[in-house]
Amino acid sequence: MSDQPYHIPALLPQCLEALDIKPGGIYVDATYGGGGHSRAVIERLDDAMGGHLYSFDQDMDAVSRAPKDDPRFTMVYSNFRFITNFMRYYDVDGVDGVLADLGVSFHHFDTPERGFSFRADGPLDMRMNRSASRPASRLLAETDRDRMSDILKIYGELSQARRMADAIVRAREAGRPLDTVGQLIDIVKPLIDPRKEKKELAQLFQALRIEVNDEMGALRELLEGALKVLRPGGRLAVITYHSLEDRMVKNFIKTGNVEGRQDKDFFGRVNAPLRPVSSRPVTPDDEEVQRNPRSRSAKLRVAVKI
Repeated sequence: MSDQPYHIPALLPQCLEALDIKPGGIYVDATYGGGGHSRAVIERLDDAMGGHLYSFDQDMDAVSRAPKDDPRFTMVYSNFRFITNFMRYYDVDGVDGVLADLGVSFHHFDTPERGFSFRADGPLDMRMNRSASRPASRLLAETDRDRMSDILKIYGELSQARRMADAIVRAREAGRPLDTVGQLIDIVKPLIDPRKEKKELAQLFQALRIEVNDEMGALRELLEGALKVLRPGGRLAVITYHSLEDRMVKNFIKTGNVEGRQDKDFFGRVNAPLRPVSSRPVTPDDEEVQRNPRSRSAKLRVAVKI
């Protein structure tokens, strides 16, 4: 286990400004993680005025670290895709802000037993919720060549996606085990330019993680659910870390759907349920990147519900 903190919250001051927190407001942190964003929001809420934060996380390691006795806080042990279900369960008829930091925590990357990183050997798991879905090892054992190629190309943007998929399937058919990080790397490494090894392995592991956890499907449902639970004037703030996420969030803020399709009413007016706070995302400054190198690719997009 690494001595790194569970997670360092990215763009924290900017997120707090984006949410425009009211002491009596109702907020959702869709990604509790290490709790950095959540704690900062809670500090600005007043229980006497009805201020409350609902935080989601599907990883029991994160849930176990959450505050247990703060009247301003409720921890929800669930995937954020179920935001509408749980707001209904808690009789919340509208929220003032929804925040999501889509980054993988230090804890996940730095715990070899979770299998999220190529930097240390361990079981090929990659599940955010270890009681649900199938681990990466099963994905590799069960997925056909064409689907595997699509996963690596679409989610990892790998130029060698087809060749990697071929190598994985051939290894599987030859009876080679695909249960650990090291075993997978041994199979794909001959296909990787040594000068690009870290980058392409990171892309490979990103692709598998996204598929294992259905991250794109969950993000779509979060965005659609957030729009339903936000009050008019409520804020949506989402931090993304790769182009697939960012494109989806950008499209949703612009058009109200992840495809970027412009729906129009009877009179030909574009239905845009959200108003972007700015045309460009907020990114970390040099000081933050130096303090937290993993924030380098973070992009914060903010919108107000009309």
